[in-house]
Amino acid sequence: MPLLRRLIALTGLIPLAAQASPPPETPLWPAAAPGETASLPAEGFTNKPGDKGIAGKPVAILANVSIPTLSVYRPPAALDTGAAVVVFPGGGYYILAWDLEGTEVCERLNAMGVTAVLVKYRVPRRAGLPIYAAPLQDAERAVGLVRSRASSLGIDPARIGVLGFSAGGNLAAVLSNLSGPRTYPRVDAADDASCRPDFCVLVYPAYLTEGGKGETLAPEVAVSRSTPPTFIAMAEDDSEHIRNAIVYYSALQRAGVPAELHLYPKGGHGFGLRRTELPVTAWPDRLGEWLQAGGWLKPAR
Repeated sequence: MPLLRRLIALTGLIPLAAQASPPPETPLWPAAAPGETASLPAEGFTNKPGDKGIAGKPVAILANVSIPTLSVYRPPAALDTGAAVVVFPGGGYYILAWDLEGTEVCERLNAMGVTAVLVKYRVPRRAGLPIYAAPLQDAERAVGLVRSRASSLGIDPARIGVLGFSAGGNLAAVLSNLSGPRTYPRVDAADDASCRPDFCVLVYPAYLTEGGKGETLAPEVAVSRSTPPTFIAMAEDDSEHIRNAIVYYSALQRAGVPAELHLYPKGGHGFGLRRTELPVTAWPDRLGEWLQAGGWLKPAR
C-alpha cells in the first residue's frame, strides 16, 4: 500500500463499506460455560426511551449474557496488516456497552487494517465470585481460540492484542497479568494455545487499584516484566478516578514494560470513540500511531 494511504488508514479516515449484516457470533464454549448453573433472564438490550446518549447517539446496552460468544470483524483486504485485537466492552461487569465500546470499535480497528474480535462475555457479576471471574474465563478462552485459529483467520499469532473499556479495561489488564495455568479446566486443543496478549490497550480502565482511588495496585493486576506493552487513555475528570491509569502506568514503568499514557483534562467516563469537540476523543489517532511505532501494524505480506 502506498505510504500516504497507510497513514490515512491509521487515522481511520478511509471509509469502510457498510456491512450488510454483522458478522456471525461463535460460542466460546462447546457446552455450557464453566460454572454456569443459575439461570438468568433472557439476554437482550435494556435501553429505555429517553436514555442519555453519547455524542448525540444512544448507546446499545446488552444485559444478561450467559452464552458468551466472539464475532470476527475483518478489515478490507487492501488494508489488512495481519494484526488482531480482541475487544472487551465495558459496563461495570453488569452490562455491555455493545455498540459504543464494541461494534463501533471493531469497525475503527478494521479501518486501521486490524482484524477485530468482539467478545460478548458473561454479565452481570456472578454471586460469590470476584467481579472479573467469569469474564476472565471467557477472555482466556477467546484469546486462545483466536491464536489457535490464526492461520484460518489470516492473522499473525504473535500480534494479537486486547482492548478494553472501563470494566473491559480491567478485564484486559487482569488477563495481561495472569501467571500460571488458565482459571478453568482444559476444554479442548484451543486451550493449549497461549492466552497472553502481545499488547494491551486500556481506555478509561476501572478497578485497577485497591478501592479504585488508592495508590496500590489491585492484586489481580500485579504488573511484572512479562506484562505486555500497554497503551492507556483516560480523562482527568473520570468518575472512576484517574489513579487507576496513573498507578498502573507507574507500575509498568517500574517493571520496564513499554507503555504510553495519554491523559486529557476533560471527557468524563464512557465516551467511547465517538468524536466530539473534546480532545480526548482523538485517542484512536494516538493508538494508531502507537501501534505503528510498535511494529504491530507491519504488513502481513
